[in-house]
Amino acid sequence: MKIIVGLGNPGTEYAGTRHNAGFMAVKAISEKYGISLKKRAFGGVYGFGKVLGKELMLFEPHTYMNLSGDAVNAICSRHLEKKNGLLVISDDMALPLGVIRIREKGSSGGHNGLSSIIGYLGQDFSRLRIGIGMENTVPNMKEYVLSEFRKAEQPVLKEVITRLVLYAEEWLVSGVKKAMALHNDGKAPGKAL
Repeated sequence: MKIIVGLGNPGTEYAGTRHNAGFMAVKAISEKYGISLKKRAFGGVYGFGKVLGKELMLFEPHTYMNLSGDAVNAICSRHLEKKNGLLVISDDMALPLGVIRIREKGSSGGHNGLSSIIGYLGQDFSRLRIGIGMENTVPNMKEYVLSEFRKAEQPVLKEVITRLVLYAEEWLVSGVKKAMALHNDGKAPGKAL
């Protein structure tokens, strides 16, 4: 079985924020494949299902972003045999809105959720980063990641989430190297106003 983790912050006040792009992605996968995220344990919510013939667990840590490693470590200790069976989806300010990157392993890139997970598991797990763009005029990074996507950005966000589901499917069926080769083109689907 493989596990896809989406990073975000629990609670309705964070639901549409940039930092919750990972939750949005897991929700899209769960809706497409009818995987209910109603089981509660390991510091989050999760569900099991079959996607393209593969056993998959979807997980959202509800420990808040900076403590994501606690929950991810707990669920991986129980349900994951090899680290290459883990894909973590997160937002990334360094990537323009609409750009997605999948990597086999690496550093946190300054992302607190990834830093927390790396503290427990090391760097050897796949990650899929969703560009949320960092505007030069934004004085406070925390305020920016906790802000909602603007109305003009919504069509780009919708298209990105659709593409992201395809990336995750490729990772699940063919592995991270094939997903990287097919999808890491650095292209955004369009430009938000």
